Amino acid sequence: MTTVTSPIAGRAIGLSAVPDPVFSGAMVGPGMAIEPVREPAEAVAPVDGVIVSLHPHAFVVVDGEGHGVLTHLGIDTVQLNGEGFELLVNKGDTVTRGQGVVRWNPAAVEAAGKSSVCPVVALEATADSLSDVREDGDVKPGDALFSWQ
Repeated sequence: MTTVTSPIAGRAIGLSAVPDPVFSGAMVGPGMAIEPVREPAEAVAPVDGVIVSLHPHAFVVVDGEGHGVLTHLGIDTVQLNGEGFELLVNKGDTVTRGQGVVRWNPAAVEAAGKSSVCPVVALEATADSLSDVREDGDVKPGDALFSWQ
């Protein structure tokens, strides 16, 4: 069982509320999303594991059970070409839960005309393999978002 914790501070929302059909339709996998606090912050690893994919706007950590967790910082933020994002680790690095991965500023993302909503997705999971999914209330880094069987 993997407990996935929040990579950022903000307000938990349902994945269906994400303004992108790929995420809201759970095409990449089930999970939830976070409406971030509008201040510069570090997005941290949601599980212990290895960084298998790393972009300025998104990263995937795979834990010891082979569960890959995608953290996507904002919607359509790939179009910012990394501007306003600072990588704190490298692809292939082993990270611990709560370790900083990317430094970013949600307010700057919004100023550039993009949504700052952050999907946190269980890659290649089935919806019924997740439990205790947070879809409301305030969260801070390290708070449990969902459990993955």
